[in-house]
Formats: sequence, structure tokens, C-alpha cells
Amino acid sequence: MTIDNAPTDEVLAELTSDTVIVTRAQPGVAQVTINRPERRNALNLEVKELIARAVETLGADPLVRAIVITGANGAFVAGTDVAEMQSLTPVEHTLKVTDRMFTVLRACPKPLIAAVEGYALGGGCELALCCDIIVASKRAIFGQPEILLGVIPGAGGTQRLLRAVGHYQAMRLLLTGKHVFAEEAHAMGLVSEIAPEGKAVEQAAEMAALIARMPPLAVAAIKEVVRAGADVPLDTALLLERKAFQVLFDSQDQKEGMRAFLEKRTPEYLGR
Repeated sequence: MTIDNAPTDEVLAELTSDTVIVTRAQPGVAQVTINRPERRNALNLEVKELIARAVETLGADPLVRAIVITGANGAFVAGTDVAEMQSLTPVEHTLKVTDRMFTVLRACPKPLIAAVEGYALGGGCELALCCDIIVASKRAIFGQPEILLGVIPGAGGTQRLLRAVGHYQAMRLLLTGKHVFAEEAHAMGLVSEIAPEGKAVEQAAEMAALIARMPPLAVAAIKEVVRAGADVPLDTALLLERKAFQVLFDSQDQKEGMRAFLEKRTPEYLGR
């Protein structure tokens, strides 16, 4: 099947800055790269707002089918910028909406794939946890070390880590600030795939391109049902799944997919 090479270069240029670079990784796949090498890509308020704006725009673009998020220069995100954060008051956290980036990521309708090289600590680990898939190089390092600074994770680290790895592993990491390498994180269920060192972005982009070739309505339905069903009783979640399954039978993509299967040809999905 063919996929338009979207988004346009003009859109990418408008979203790109010195610290957050937005590019086309594959047809139908956008890549958001955090670029603060002097701080190992630590998240300050400016960077978080730029990421939020980019993901909001790309998520609303019908020609973008998957988004890869990564960091430049051998690091994902070493954490939140402590130098900026230490002086913030509770009121300033509220007024500045310091969790807006994480809220945007969690609400993004398009599949998000984190490509992790090096450190993914604190806010960086929370950023990865907001994504649907995490591809990590074998030397990637994950952790929630906030307790070592006298605070706790504040953007989903306690809750999303709990849901990803279970009570006992989550408590071990949260209460000790311990770091884990990719292989241990993979065994715990925190990482989807391990890539050779230096190849996480390439492997994530290939996965995103595969997803981009899938029927967009079915992709969106899977993400919506998995997200909505995670915290409701099983019977309710199964009902949500069944209703979404039935609705897709009214789509052109369903007819095209099944017709192509029977005709032994590659389907042409249009997202309708």
C-alpha cells in the first residue's frame, strides 16, 4: 500500500526548534527529537511545551499515523531540569501547568513509540511510560530517582509504573531510586523490544512504519479500547471491545482488508 509522505515540510519546520526537532522518519511517521545535549535532554518548561505542541499538531494530522519520540546525542531524557524545578512553588506548578506535556502525550490518538538510548530517568521515564511502545537500546537505563531529591514522581511515575511492572517491582524502584538496564526493564515488562546499542531509533521507526501501514481506524480503535479498558471491570472492558469491533464492520477499511485477504493481495487502507 502507499502512504502519503506527511506531514508536509512546512508543518515540520513550524514545529521544529533548536531544542525539539520534528522530522519525517518514514512515510506516515513523524519523529520528535529532544535536543539538549548539554543537559542530557533534561526537560525544562520550554521543552515540555514544545513537545506538547508538536504532539498535539501531529496527533491531529490525518496523514500522520505514528509518532516516534527520542532524544539526541545518546540520551533519551535524563530527567526533569532540577535547576529550574527546585524553586517552583505549588501555585506555580498549577499556574504553569507543568504536567501539560504528559497530559497531551496520554491523550494522543496516534500510536507513540519511545526510542530510548541512554538515560530515561525521572521525567524521562515518565515520558516513555506515556508512550504505547518502548524500544530501548541494550544500554538504556530506566528509573524513578525522585525519592533521592526529597519528592516523588509527579507525572504518572507511581501509577503508570505500577500498571506496567506490578506492585513489587514498582515499589522497589520507587522507594530506592534504583536504576535498571534495558534487559532487566524488558524482563519486568517495562520495555517492549531491545535494540542493539545505537539502533533504538532505527528499530522504533521501522515498527512505526509497520503500524502506519495498518488500517488507521482499527489502530485508533485498539488504542482507545486498551486505554479505556485498563481501569474498568473486565466485563465492561469486553463490552467496549465488542462495540468497537462491531463498529469497524461499517468501515471501508474492513471491506478492503477482508476482500484483499480473500483475493491474496496487499490491501489499500484509506482510513474510512
